[in-house]
Amino acid sequence: LLTSASLSIWGWGGLGVVLFLVTFGPFAIFYLAFYVFCFIGGGFAVTLLYGKINSERHLEKCEHSYLPPTQIGILKTLDEMKLEMKPIKIDRRLTGSSFIDEPLQQVIQFALRDYIQYWYYTLSEDESFLLEIRQTLQNALVQFSTRSKEVDWQPYFTTRLVDDFATHLRVFRKAQDRLADREDKQRDITEELVDSFFEAEVEMERKICRDVVCTSIKDEEGFLRDLCELLLYLLLPPGDFHNKNMRYFLREVLARGVLLPLINQLSDPDYINQFVIWMIRDSSCNYEAFMNILKLTDKPPELETKHHVDRLLCI
Repeated sequence: LLTSASLSIWGWGGLGVVLFLVTFGPFAIFYLAFYVFCFIGGGFAVTLLYGKINSERHLEKCEHSYLPPTQIGILKTLDEMKLEMKPIKIDRRLTGSSFIDEPLQQVIQFALRDYIQYWYYTLSEDESFLLEIRQTLQNALVQFSTRSKEVDWQPYFTTRLVDDFATHLRVFRKAQDRLADREDKQRDITEELVDSFFEAEVEMERKICRDVVCTSIKDEEGFLRDLCELLLYLLLPPGDFHNKNMRYFLREVLARGVLLPLINQLSDPDYINQFVIWMIRDSSCNYEAFMNILKLTDKPPELETKHHVDRLLCI
């Protein structure tokens, strides 16, 4: 009986499989498995989404039940406060004198315009960075002005500065005398004069020679960078000085944007001549001063130069 029952089950089962394959095709088993998988997956997804939506609604009901509702006016006020631009207030006082503060403010404004604003506005329109830079420069100038007032300038201007200027003239005249005594002038006279000047400077100053700083642009820029970094160390607050990005940025602006152009202008012969003419334009050379010049001058070219300057002043 058991054997006949098992045979009948296998027979009817095999017949059902054969009829299923003949009716739905050989790939019906894969389709059936795919349909079952989609049915189970869809039911799981619907259950998860339904539970998520009900959970969020329940949490919102719990939140609103414990917390009072936010007023609309407060949110609107907060949005207006975020959009409102805060006015930028800058104290323009630097030294206490308006005749000095205004040109210094113009120098700061031109430095910001030429070295910062032209590239910064391509990145951001926020004025806070420019304000911080300006405030740092003004603090440094205020510190410089305060410390300058504590220095006794009378000994420096009456003794040290005069001695340095006189030493410079003596070195220059000594270099001119050496150049005049040389018979073989193989190089350019300007190069020979420069070499003779620094040789005489070493002989007179003993321990100081400025030939590298004065003849090499790279060394001159390096010296100005070191000088600016020393000034920033003395003038800036510790927090701003230890900020390397801020320190290097200000150092480059001061060295290459302020000091180097200033030195180039002050060492320009045309600028020096124009400045001398402007200083002596209103002064008149009397007879006694002219005779003193003749007594003290032993070189005719200097008198010819003085004559040309007088003619320019008359024109």
